[in-house]
Amino acid sequence: MIEGHIHPDFWPVAKTLEKQLAKAPAAGGAAVAVYHRGKRVVDIRGGNRDADNPWTPSTVSVSFSTTKGVISTLLHRLVDKGLLDYDDVVAKFWPEFAQNGKDSITVRNLLCHQAGLYDIRHLIDGAPRMLDWQYMTEKLAAATPAHPPGEKSAYHALTYGWLVGEVIQRVTNRQVPDLVQTEIAEPLKLDGLFIGLPAKKLNRVAKLVLPPERLERINRLRGPLKQLQKAFNFMRVPLAPENMAAALAPPLVESFDWSAPETVQACIPAANGTFTAKSLAKMYAVLAAGGELDGVRLWSEETFRRATEIQTRKVDAVIPFPMHWRLGYHRAATTRGNPPRGFGHYGFGGSGAWADPDHDLSVALVLNSGIGTPFGDLRTAQIGGAALYCARRR
Repeated sequence: MIEGHIHPDFWPVAKTLEKQLAKAPAAGGAAVAVYHRGKRVVDIRGGNRDADNPWTPSTVSVSFSTTKGVISTLLHRLVDKGLLDYDDVVAKFWPEFAQNGKDSITVRNLLCHQAGLYDIRHLIDGAPRMLDWQYMTEKLAAATPAHPPGEKSAYHALTYGWLVGEVIQRVTNRQVPDLVQTEIAEPLKLDGLFIGLPAKKLNRVAKLVLPPERLERINRLRGPLKQLQKAFNFMRVPLAPENMAAALAPPLVESFDWSAPETVQACIPAANGTFTAKSLAKMYAVLAAGGELDGVRLWSEETFRRATEIQTRKVDAVIPFPMHWRLGYHRAATTRGNPPRGFGHYGFGGSGAWADPDHDLSVALVLNSGIGTPFGDLRTAQIGGAALYCARRR
């Protein structure tokens, strides 16, 4: 079931993926890549990208919130170039944004999910609006924060991408899809890192296989919230269903096709990145090494320190866990523990990628089947746990 390259020291990673694929539907597949000490030690794949075609080395898959790690890495690259700073107010670059109490919101607030602008449910009249960049950024510029900016972190599940992305575009006067290529993909020689997929590469996209009955329940946030409410009440952890619905479920999202050609070609920088595992893993391998790998530097040591410093350890107001937000990344959670300095981003549906500077390790998983929960997927933690176990033993 598994094809590709793997170093003998990392066989448990392949075994973990094999078990996961055995439970996947016939049209489901996945790919995993791992870098350790600057070398790619795992590059494997299995299953199918759609009903008729196997997963290949060039297959890219929609990876939902894993995309946030890529857009954040791009912004840090621009900070490193001196084009902006984390404590600049957003309105300095985006004057229209200063409306309705947002004049003091900083770039740091955006990256820490502290702007109070997570409520997409009441911002737009339907999920298809997400395909229109100008519409989304104008709506956000006119929006009123749900709470005083900087007061608390509340996961901006979808709005994060337009907020950070518009700052990037205002600073550079260039488009996000182009910048991802010229600032990250091309310097690192990556052939599978896209936010806004070129039309000529549509034949590489894996078709998402999402059980419709479960997708509808999660997108409408019905049964799962009632079950979670009971569990979290028992653990005495606050759960705010109204915040979760506001951040995670825009109107008509249950019928929105995330792998349709018009969707993957659009630029939704919080949710619709299409990636190969090996491209994600190499990007994070550079970060695991402190910002430079094989003579290519993405960040300076100072930018690395600032970007990866934990900003808050409090429970998030949307995701009811302490996410340990860095600037655009959360902590790396695995079934073998959480590496203290590990950082990255996981996505709905099971994808995820992260870096651990202490072990000079990076891990990435992309896939096209299953749902998990809006807060993550055990498959990501299992793959990460296997890789961390191998790195510790090596």
